[in-house]
Amino acid sequence: MQKKFYITTAIPYLNDAPHLGHALEFVQADVLARYHRLLEEDVFFLTGSDEHGTKIAKTAETLGKTPQELVNENVQKFLNLLESLQISNDEFIRTSDKEHHWPTVSKIWNHLVKEGDIYKKKYEGLYCYGCEAFVTERDLIEEKCPVHLRAPEKIEEENYFFKITRYKDELKKLLSSGELRILPEHRTNEMMHFLDNDFSDVSFSRPKRTLSWGIPVPNDDEATIYVWADALTNYLSGLGYMENKEQFDLFWPPDVQIIGKDILRFHALIWPAILLSAKLPLPKTLFVHGYITHDDQKMSKSLGNVVNPITLIDTHGSDAVRYFLLRELPPTEDGDYNDEKMITRYNSDLAHGIGNLVSRITTLAEKSGSVILEQFDEQTEIDTYWKRYHEAMNAFRFNEALEVVWSLIAHVDRELTQKKLWSHPDNKTLSDLIHYLINLGWMLTPFLPHTSDALIETIFGHELGFRDKWLGTSVSVKKISLFPKKETTSIGID
Repeated sequence: MQKKFYITTAIPYLNDAPHLGHALEFVQADVLARYHRLLEEDVFFLTGSDEHGTKIAKTAETLGKTPQELVNENVQKFLNLLESLQISNDEFIRTSDKEHHWPTVSKIWNHLVKEGDIYKKKYEGLYCYGCEAFVTERDLIEEKCPVHLRAPEKIEEENYFFKITRYKDELKKLLSSGELRILPEHRTNEMMHFLDNDFSDVSFSRPKRTLSWGIPVPNDDEATIYVWADALTNYLSGLGYMENKEQFDLFWPPDVQIIGKDILRFHALIWPAILLSAKLPLPKTLFVHGYITHDDQKMSKSLGNVVNPITLIDTHGSDAVRYFLLRELPPTEDGDYNDEKMITRYNSDLAHGIGNLVSRITTLAEKSGSVILEQFDEQTEIDTYWKRYHEAMNAFRFNEALEVVWSLIAHVDRELTQKKLWSHPDNKTLSDLIHYLINLGWMLTPFLPHTSDALIETIFGHELGFRDKWLGTSVSVKKISLFPKKETTSIGID
């Protein structure tokens, strides 16, 4: 039976245009989806958009638009980014979609009610409108939200609450045993600490007069479902929970859910508790990435240093941007972007690395006219590189997997230079070099899809499956040029 792999990203909030952090998360998820497809697994890759909330309603009002008009405009910006980055998602779920998302939210809500996990009470607390979340004194730094640097407002209202405290012991067991795995592992300790401090039931609704742009609470038109039971449920609705039982049963639960560190608490505690109440299997792994700074400063419109990912792609190409995000930035920690780092990576690794090697080999092969692919004597050595590559990929160490690829590039380049292979390019020599290119093409498939396709197609003239046989094939390779060298340039910022 073919192995399945279900991967999700968090769904970005549509009050503004996408930023470089969104690009990072999309690319990380795409790498894993493409890698598992390379292994010929059955993959489902979901992303989408979080479209409800007070912030969106207020932003829309300021702009003289309806909330639906605003999210329709902004969702197109995210769809454009996905296309520009060559993201291979299978589905894109929108939380404003009344046909495909709302029914699942209502059904899950009713599940929670049936289990006795929803109750109503008056609540007084601190609310951060930037986060669209209730916060505690412990969350604040100098009485301000550490993310939005504003003091939260004290509000009093009657809401429905989710009895998450009922699942405290089970959550601790799941986290401590690793049944619910969080990477990096130190994030698990953060969640265990939170369970032991200030852990209380969670508000799952807001009054309709306060939050009108959202999904109504079933059987109560005066209340609106709050973000947790709305946005988190996208992972169910996007897979076809209500519409495609066969697909849902095949892929559920998620194998990997990729999120930013700022929303870990919601995904590691609230989301599993919802699933426990609904009697659904839990995700296997939560993979948590950090933030991207610009010249070691937090990106913000007020500082004028927000890097536009579309501008970056237009300047360097999608493969180059993907490479930088995956090679330069640590997968699970904060990383920094600046133009100089981007240009340096581009020229040293792409132009002088893979670009130069491919140009040298395809030039030799083109001059020969045609090459018959013979038995490859270096397969044992190649297998060693593949072993290291798979180990890095299975541990989500994308930068280390790319280090393996570039060490193979350096190895082949040395072979060319030290053995002066250009001086006697007989069929066996050229066949071996083309074998190297095929393996490099496959290794690059998850990371640089355009480059990978170009490598395979210049050799065979068509796509080639990972397990396809090619020994004895006669190929006519055409010279290709990848990643021309760039001069230092400044990237447009928003």
